[in-house]
Amino acid sequence: MLFQTWEFAVFFAVVYAVYLAVKRTTAWQYWLLIASYVFYGWFSPWYLILITYSTAVDFLMVVLMSKGRRKKPWLTVSIINNLGLLGFFKYGAFVADNVTALLAWLGIPYAVSAPNWLLPIGISFYVFQSLSYTIDYYRGKIEREDSYLRYATFVSMFPRLMMGPIERAGNLLPQMHKPVRITSQDVADGASLFVVGLFKKIALADYLAQYVDTIYACPEEHHSPALLLAAFAYTWQIYFDFSGYTDMARGLARLLGFRLMLNFNNPYLATGLGEFWERWHISLSTWFKDYVYIPLGGNRKGGFRTYVNMILTMLISGLWHGAAWTFVIWGAVHAFGRVLTRELERTAFYRDRVPRFAKQMLVFTIVAFAWIFFRAESFEHACRIISGIFTAGWADPKFPMWALTLTLAVWAYQFAYESRLRWLLELGPVRVALVVLMILYMAIFCGGQTQGFIYLQF
Repeated sequence: MLFQTWEFAVFFAVVYAVYLAVKRTTAWQYWLLIASYVFYGWFSPWYLILITYSTAVDFLMVVLMSKGRRKKPWLTVSIINNLGLLGFFKYGAFVADNVTALLAWLGIPYAVSAPNWLLPIGISFYVFQSLSYTIDYYRGKIEREDSYLRYATFVSMFPRLMMGPIERAGNLLPQMHKPVRITSQDVADGASLFVVGLFKKIALADYLAQYVDTIYACPEEHHSPALLLAAFAYTWQIYFDFSGYTDMARGLARLLGFRLMLNFNNPYLATGLGEFWERWHISLSTWFKDYVYIPLGGNRKGGFRTYVNMILTMLISGLWHGAAWTFVIWGAVHAFGRVLTRELERTAFYRDRVPRFAKQMLVFTIVAFAWIFFRAESFEHACRIISGIFTAGWADPKFPMWALTLTLAVWAYQFAYESRLRWLLELGPVRVALVVLMILYMAIFCGGQTQGFIYLQF
């Protein structure tokens, strides 16, 4: 039941009608939890066992931490349990395949059986969200949540369940302690956010996917311009796809009276790779900063250790995204790109003399290059695409001009939004006009079958 389907439209209409009827009573919490479990169980009823188990364990660990003087053993149980769930369901086949390859390299003819279980949707997101609760309580940053009902709703709230944002308990749980209050501004902003996200997904991401899928399926059959434009198109496809989901999630939550954190902030306008990660998938990048980079030592132990910590954090981030070496390489490209450009970005020449647009194009190029490994089916596949960009000759790429026009229009809008013209784009009539145009465009041109979200596989 994806946000862009009619099944979800019916589901949300029913859920929202009942929610509005009971929001002045304590029953809204029960109803929201039931709705969230129905939503998640729609994909597979077996998923409910896993999320209920994960929720119960972390809630219990914090209760045990609050009862005694020794907190660390219970935090350790939480960390092992959460990472164990990820390892078991997400990396079992990856480990088995690599052990088999290692044994073959050593001359041992033995194949480790790879498990064939499915990766539960959203596990990477709700495991990290639940784990941050136990860590933050251990650090003394939040109070213990006394209500299991509230905590279970915090972990499973359906707008953000599949792909985030990865909310912190300190932001979302306090909102659940207050009576639900939904203003007309919440409804207007929530609905417009959902429309913007829906437009990004079905009008932009799915449209670009048609070209990207064709080129990436057989890169050896295409020339340099097509391969180059496919890399450019995927750079925007994954942004429209993921930020589109986040916009829809934030819009739905706003309609319910909750405010989720901003997860994307025009990342392709960043002037440095560090700034890119302050704008892209903000809930994940801050999670890794707070729970991986800083505990490793951050930038407190000298320049060399700072770079080592950066590299380790990005490699772990790459592995979080998927059980394949291509994701690790993607993380490595960002890691070493950050190491190589960090000191350059600090120089007066780069800061004051290099034009802002040139810095943005440099960052965009590095990011687009890294996405090739993210999208490719294997390292060899990525190498064929990269080498083909420089050696495959020139011919008509047959790139749909309308897709290029839409993408450049969005890019131009983002540039304008971060310029002196921002006040104009924030005017009420302009925002309403843009939302109306998006609705009309989708009604006229987007009647075909939609695709699943890219980040559902993570």
